[in-house]
Amino acid sequence: MDRLQTAIAALHEVDRESGAYGAESSVHPLARLIVCMGFSVTTVSFAPYDLSGLFSMSLYLLITGIWEGIPIGKSLSGLRYLFFPVCFLGLANLFYDKDVIYYLGSVPITGGMLSAVTLFGKGVFSIMAAFFLLRLIGMQGLCRALERLGVPRGAVTVLLLTWRYLIVLLKEIRRMWQAYGLRAPGHRGIHIRAWGSFAGLLLLRSMDRAGDVYHSMLLRGYDGTWVREGTKGRERAGISILYTVCWLGTFLLLRSIPLFHLAGSLLGSII
Repeated sequence: MDRLQTAIAALHEVDRESGAYGAESSVHPLARLIVCMGFSVTTVSFAPYDLSGLFSMSLYLLITGIWEGIPIGKSLSGLRYLFFPVCFLGLANLFYDKDVIYYLGSVPITGGMLSAVTLFGKGVFSIMAAFFLLRLIGMQGLCRALERLGVPRGAVTVLLLTWRYLIVLLKEIRRMWQAYGLRAPGHRGIHIRAWGSFAGLLLLRSMDRAGDVYHSMLLRGYDGTWVREGTKGRERAGISILYTVCWLGTFLLLRSIPLFHLAGSLLGSII
C-alpha cells in the first residue's frame, strides 16, 4: 500500500515538474528529441570493451544537468529502481567471457566484467537521457515533437492520454487493495486465489472509468485532437537548429575520437 502511494506521489511530482526546467528555453521540443535519440544511438554503438569511450558520453548529461538546473543526484535516486533490471542484463557476460583483458593492480579484469559494466553504463545513460528529455519538454512537448516527426495523430493522442490517466489507474488499484484488505484482515498482499478476480475487476473498473472520462471529454468539445500548449513565441528555429547540429556533431566527435583515453595518456605523460 505504501508503495502505491509513493508511486502516485512520484508521478504527481514528475507531472508537475515536467517541462518546468525548460519552460523558458528557446529550443524546440523536436530538436531536444532528435538530440536525445542521437545520444542514445551513439551510446549503444560503442564496443563492449570501450569503457572510456562510453564514459565520454556522460559530458552531455553533465552539461545538460548543470545548464538546465536539473538535479542529477536526485534524478539518479528517483530512477534507481529502473537501474536494477539493467544491471541484471549484463550478469551473464561474467560467465561466458572469462578471458583476462588486463590487470588492475593484482586483480584480473575479464572481458565479461568489462562488457557487463559497459552494458550497465549504456542502459543508465539512455534512461537518464530520456528522463532529462521528459523533464525539459514534458509530455505535451514530447507529443508535439512526435507529431512533427510524422507519428500518426491517434498514436500521439493515446500516448498522451495513457500518461495523463496512469495516476487514475494507480488510484483504482489502491482503492481495490484497500477494499481487499478490509475483507481479508491480516493478509500480506493478495492471495493467489484472488489474483484472477482482482485483475478482472480491475479491467472492468478501468473500462467503466475510461468510458466516464471519454464522455466527459466529449462534453468539453473533444473532436479527436489534443490541445497544444502555447509557446508564447519563445522557440526559435535558428537556435533549435544550432542546438541540434552542435550536439550531434559533438556525439560524432566523441564516437570517433577517444577523448578520455587521449586525456589520460596526456596526463600520464605530464606526470
